[in-house]
Amino acid sequence: MSLLKNPLALSLALILGLGAGAASAGPAAKLPERLPPLAPDKALPVPQIARKTLANGLEVWVVPRQGLPRVDYVLAVRNAGYAADAADASGFASLYAGLLVEGTAKLDAKAIAETAQGYGGAIGANATNDGVVLSGYALPSQAAPMLQLLSDVAEGASFPDDEVKLAQANALQGLKAAQAQPGFKATRALLAAVYGEHPYARSQPTEASINAITADKVRAEHARRFRPDRALLVITGRVGAEQAFKLAEASFGDWKASGEPVADVAPAPRAAPAQRVFVQRDGSVQSALRLGRPAIAATDADYVPAQLAGIVLGGGFSSRLMQNLREDKGYTYGARGGLTALRGGGMVQVSADVRNEVTGASLGEFVYEFGRLNDYPVPAQELEDTKRYVAGGYLIGNQQQRSVASSLAGNWLIGLPPEFLGEYVPKIRAIGADQVQAMAKKYYAVKDQSIVVVGDYKAVQAQLKEYGEFKQEK
Repeated sequence: MSLLKNPLALSLALILGLGAGAASAGPAAKLPERLPPLAPDKALPVPQIARKTLANGLEVWVVPRQGLPRVDYVLAVRNAGYAADAADASGFASLYAGLLVEGTAKLDAKAIAETAQGYGGAIGANATNDGVVLSGYALPSQAAPMLQLLSDVAEGASFPDDEVKLAQANALQGLKAAQAQPGFKATRALLAAVYGEHPYARSQPTEASINAITADKVRAEHARRFRPDRALLVITGRVGAEQAFKLAEASFGDWKASGEPVADVAPAPRAAPAQRVFVQRDGSVQSALRLGRPAIAATDADYVPAQLAGIVLGGGFSSRLMQNLREDKGYTYGARGGLTALRGGGMVQVSADVRNEVTGASLGEFVYEFGRLNDYPVPAQELEDTKRYVAGGYLIGNQQQRSVASSLAGNWLIGLPPEFLGEYVPKIRAIGADQVQAMAKKYYAVKDQSIVVVGDYKAVQAQLKEYGEFKQEK
């Protein structure tokens, strides 16, 4: 799933990556003899979600939990993220989301942060392809004022002129640093190859799009994007359902929408001609490799099995790409990839940064692993180990109430129902090798993958001949 701009996919990807040191699943793993058998998988307790829709259209979900002595809030606003950015305003949503907590009519940025700290918590916001997420937490005794602070930000963010200018300056400096990195250029080229003119291709800012931002424009976009009838508030922690509904009504009941809502994102392409793109980076001693193609939305029936196929291929330290290109060949520090599924579509992508002298050989190993996934069923033990790995990581990642709230909100943004939180592990466990191979043939065929290489063309040109003619870009 950008993996995912989706919180569920992001948490899973982080778990798979951070747990890599302890992971031993995979075809090349060797375990000590006479280990005790693994215990049966434990089901993720399906949270009891109390739901209510306020008169203004705001959905409120409450998940009482008696864990940490705090209350967590996640306010997700659909159609407020990168997909809502204009064609000439690529990446606007990131700067916009960051400015949400930089001032209201009553509080400046410092006061907002200090007020949240005084409640025993914090507040922040971020953008995804399909929305913007505003979140915060506080001690149970400060649950009411913290939610009111979130409401003040959501309804009354003022976007002060000086904060917008500072954010612009920081964004320009950040862009300069990012553009010096081959991975940034590779991602930009791959998004263009996969999504074409679709809004999902426009998650990276440009110098022109940053310079065009004004405080008035940010305020106008906030009024257009942030509205209760496109929002979900998830409340978790030490709070009862009725109390939480009263808090939500008191804080957000007067929130009113204005104007026409932002239209839902159009379906992204599910297929695209495979391209060969080379982005020149003078003097580069390594090549950034990216392969990808359009795929499916999170609501597609193939979503879970296609995701599992991607995890077998490149989803963790024990994945085939990592074991091959890093552990066996020593071509790279990390090779990874899989399925990113969003509300309007998705993409398959794999990546590695390799030394110049093994650029062609690394592409050959990518081709080999795509082909092996297509042509042969995943062996039973490898599939079982991968499923246990995914299920275990998912269960661990959703133990904390904040993670539960983020997963529910993230799923809602991409169109998945609340029940999916508890259905994911059983769905993973039910997938067989025949389904994985079927998904490989549909979404992981190497002939359908665009190839992007960022590096020094003169140093690697001869190695690329067998992979087709590459269009050169700067």
